[in-house]
Amino acid sequence: MLFKSLVSGVVISSLIGCAVTGPGPSAPGAATFSFGLWGDMPYKKAGDDSKLPAVLQSINQSDIAFSIYDGDIKDGSSKCTDDVYTGALAMFGKMVKPVVYVPGDNEWTDCHRVNNGGYDTLERLAHLRKVMFPNNDSLGQTRLPLQRQGKPGEKYAENTRFQHGGVVFVGINMPGSNNNLVLSAKDCTANSARKAHQCDAANAEYLERDAANVEWMKAAFEQAAKDKARGLVVVVQGDPGFDLPETGDADESTLPESLGYRNFMTALTAQTEKFAGQVLFVHGDTHYFKVDKPLYSPNKLLPNFTRLQTFGSPSLHWARVTVDVNSANVFQIQPVIVRQP
Repeated sequence: MLFKSLVSGVVISSLIGCAVTGPGPSAPGAATFSFGLWGDMPYKKAGDDSKLPAVLQSINQSDIAFSIYDGDIKDGSSKCTDDVYTGALAMFGKMVKPVVYVPGDNEWTDCHRVNNGGYDTLERLAHLRKVMFPNNDSLGQTRLPLQRQGKPGEKYAENTRFQHGGVVFVGINMPGSNNNLVLSAKDCTANSARKAHQCDAANAEYLERDAANVEWMKAAFEQAAKDKARGLVVVVQGDPGFDLPETGDADESTLPESLGYRNFMTALTAQTEKFAGQVLFVHGDTHYFKVDKPLYSPNKLLPNFTRLQTFGSPSLHWARVTVDVNSANVFQIQPVIVRQP
C-alpha cells in the first residue's frame, strides 16, 4: 500500500477599486494600504454564529483594500454537507471588500471522519473546487481579479496569485491534518470511514498537489523578483509545525504530524533566502494569534521571514496588516479585537 511506503520517503475601509491589482511595485512615496486576515470561523458547535456578525461588521467598516480568509469554514466535528459550502459563499457575500478564500482541512481533508459524515475526501475536494472557485474572481461584493494555477472549478483552481501596491500575494491549498498525508494503516482508519484504497489515493493526491504547490510558490517568487516587489505574502491554512521551545529540544517540524509540510517549507525557506524583500507567511489552524520569526530557529533568524498565525474559534477576531513598501519591514501587523454586542 502506498501509505506504508510513503512514510520513509517524506522529507513542511475604503475600497481601492481597480488599483487592487496594480501592476508592479509602487514608486517611492507611494501611499500605504492595509488588508485583513481571518479564518477558522464560524464553528457552530462553539457557538460562533452569534459572534460572527460583529466580525463581519468590523472588517466591513475598516479601510482595508481586501481580506484573505485562511480556511476552515466549519468546525472539525460536523458533517461536510453541501450546504456548508453554500453557507460559506453567503458569508463571503456579506463582505463589502474583496475576499480571497484559501481552503482549510475541515472542508475537505477531514471529511472522511465518521463525525464529519464519512465522505470521500477527494470527492469533497472536487466539490469544493467547483463551488468555491467557479471563475477567476475573488469572493465578496466587490470582486478582485485573480490568477489561478488551474482552470476555474478544476484541479488547483484554489491556488491563487495577485499583486497590489508593490507586494505579491499567493494563496495555496496546504491544509491542516498533515496536508492530507496518511502515515499508517492506523492513521488511515482512526475515527474514519476510509478504506485502504482511499488512503492510497489520498497520498497520491498529496504528492501531486505538494509538487504543484511548490511550483506555484516558486512562480510567485519569480514574479516578485521580476517586478522588484518589496514584499511577498504566502497564505495557507495548515500549521506546518514551527515551534522550537527555547528551554527544550523538541522540534515540532520533525514530528510525524508535520511531515506533510516539510517539502514545501524547505522550498519556501530556500526561496526566501534568495529574495531581496520581506516574506510574510500566514496560516491558521491553531487558532491563537502569533507573530514571530520562527526560521531557522529561536537562536538563528532568517531576517526577512515573518510568520503570522491568525485568530480562530472561539476567539473571533482578525488581523490587519498595513503595507509600506518604503519601510524596511514592509509589513506592520495589528490584531483587531472585536467586541461582541
